[in-house]
Amino acid sequence: MNYLAHIFLAGDSEESVLGNLMGDFVKGPIGNGFHPEIEKGIRTHRKVDVFTDSHEIFKASKKLMSPERRRFAGVIIDLAFDHLLSRNWASYSDIDLGSFIRDTYVLLDKRKAVLPEKFRLFLPRMIGEDWLGSYRTLEGIGTALDRISERLRRRFHRENKLRGAIEEVESNYRDLNNNFNIFFPELISFVEDLGIAEQAGPRFSLVRGS
Repeated sequence: MNYLAHIFLAGDSEESVLGNLMGDFVKGPIGNGFHPEIEKGIRTHRKVDVFTDSHEIFKASKKLMSPERRRFAGVIIDLAFDHLLSRNWASYSDIDLGSFIRDTYVLLDKRKAVLPEKFRLFLPRMIGEDWLGSYRTLEGIGTALDRISERLRRRFHRENKLRGAIEEVESNYRDLNNNFNIFFPELISFVEDLGIAEQAGPRFSLVRGS
């Protein structure tokens, strides 16, 4: 899953939100340099990623991608699912999405000193360009995919097929939306079983019976 889903699934404490967001930037052993709740958030992020990558619906969604982009299918579906969380937000939360995103940016800016350096360096762009809010539109997801494509091109000094991958999402939109709405409640239940929901409060506000 991508940023928005990890934030949604985090507990309500600031440390839990920070840890769940930092998961992609802390590799290998976590060590003991973090607040215990940040460490717990990092571990939750990793467990969510393992659950997602091994889930049959996520695997089926990846297979919808064309053969030439299959190697990037995980990245495409991660972003597509954040878009679909934005589009289906009212089915999963009674908190206004705009307020949720603004509160997240305020928190990240306030606590940026504890973020890993790589995260801290791109935070101004993330907030300034409203990455989380941009996930609401296909254009925003397309821009994010093209941005990743460019980073890969610069890193490996060769072109890749990820640029323009939004067409994969557009051509499979109905199936991806159906898959997401089956998968995401199962992911929520998985995180609840980890004990996150007990401390979550208003941030983790699943709309029941929807």
